[in-house]
Amino acid sequence: MGRIFGVSLLGLALLIAVPAAWAGSPHFIGDISVNRSGYTVTVSGKEAGLGNETQVHIVLTFSAQCINGGDKNPSAENKESFTVEGTFPVQNGKADFTLSATATFKPKCSPPMTLQFSDITVCDADHHICQTFPGNF
Repeated sequence: MGRIFGVSLLGLALLIAVPAAWAGSPHFIGDISVNRSGYTVTVSGKEAGLGNETQVHIVLTFSAQCINGGDKNPSAENKESFTVEGTFPVQNGKADFTLSATATFKPKCSPPMTLQFSDITVCDADHHICQTFPGNF
C-alpha cells in the first residue's frame, strides 16, 4: 500500500509541476499581416495551440531609418530600434493580437528623405516562437 501511495504522490507532483507540457503546441496561424501607415507599423495575427492558458505575451521589434535620395542612411541619429509589447487573452486555446508602434525621430525624416522599416520580428515571449519579415517596408 505504501508503494501505491508513493506512486500516486509522484503522479500528482508531476501534474502540478509540469503544466506547460499539457498546454499544447503554440504556433502562429496563417500569415501575420504587416501594415505601414506613415510613421506607424502595425502587425496583426493569430496564435493557436495555447491549451488552457489565459493570456499570451506578444513582442514586436523593428528598425526604422531615414533614407536619403541616394538610398543611403545619412546619420546614425536617424536610425533606431523599437519594441512594443502587449498581453492578449486566450480563448479556446487561441489568441488574436494587434500591435502598433510609431517611429519618432529628431530631426524628422523630411523630404527628400523617406522612412524605411526593416528587421520586423513578432514573438510570443512566453513560448519563444517568432516570425521575422525580411526586406524593407
